[in-house]
Amino acid sequence: MVWKDAIYRVWSYVWHVLSAWNTTGEGIHSPYLFYIVRLLMRDENAYYCFADIERRRETLLRDTRVLEVTDYGSQGSPEGKRVRRRVCDIARHHLESPRVGQLLFRLLVYMGQEEKRGLEVLELGTSLGVTTAYLASASSANRVMTLEGSGAVAEVARQQWKALRLENVECVEGRIEDSLYKHARAKIDLAYVDANHTYEATLRYADYLLPRLTEKGVLVVDDIHYSREMSRAWEALKADKRVTSSMDLYHVGLLFVDPHYLKRHYKIHI
Repeated sequence: MVWKDAIYRVWSYVWHVLSAWNTTGEGIHSPYLFYIVRLLMRDENAYYCFADIERRRETLLRDTRVLEVTDYGSQGSPEGKRVRRRVCDIARHHLESPRVGQLLFRLLVYMGQEEKRGLEVLELGTSLGVTTAYLASASSANRVMTLEGSGAVAEVARQQWKALRLENVECVEGRIEDSLYKHARAKIDLAYVDANHTYEATLRYADYLLPRLTEKGVLVVDDIHYSREMSRAWEALKADKRVTSSMDLYHVGLLFVDPHYLKRHYKIHI
């Protein structure tokens, strides 16, 4: 199954590159979405915090500490199991790419400027806290809540935020399927889902989060082409009646709920 998923990812990436025709904003009628594509996705400026966050990534990639990690598995087992993993191995296999983290940073900066207030941000799947750092660095006025299954992993993430002097992050430990329903705020501006990569869990998370998005809110789903199962979940989310527009960036998908948007799907190569 692992090799089949790897082959699928190669095939789906090639197809994405060949079929992504909205890359520079062609055919995007909403000025808001057009701006996201033309200015945010094409912005190559290195913002003040990027180098500091990437230095934390490099530190984690060299960290040979062994953690006792609670793994709830793809089915979200209530008990979970204890496994031993090196920090550097977690960093190598589970940290989001700098490009995606920086895209989320730019998106939140723009949303905050438009809303003229601090934003409510929710992350499902903290891992070692690098993507969380990008979410929190966009503005100290933003409130970032992140959910992580393993307490040992969450503690390493907290060490990164402390080193970066980020004080607007709240990390909730425990099985995400439990924490989400107990702790999610009533209104969310941006939700980033990087947790249980199965069809059922992805749709379950989205079903809970979509009604909580503000009008200009966005639901970001990670690894939408990680497997055939995740691609099937992405197709279902695009078709959801609550979703008015969507963007397929291959690595992540963006779902918008603003009722003023046309029901359109955009495929963009970043």
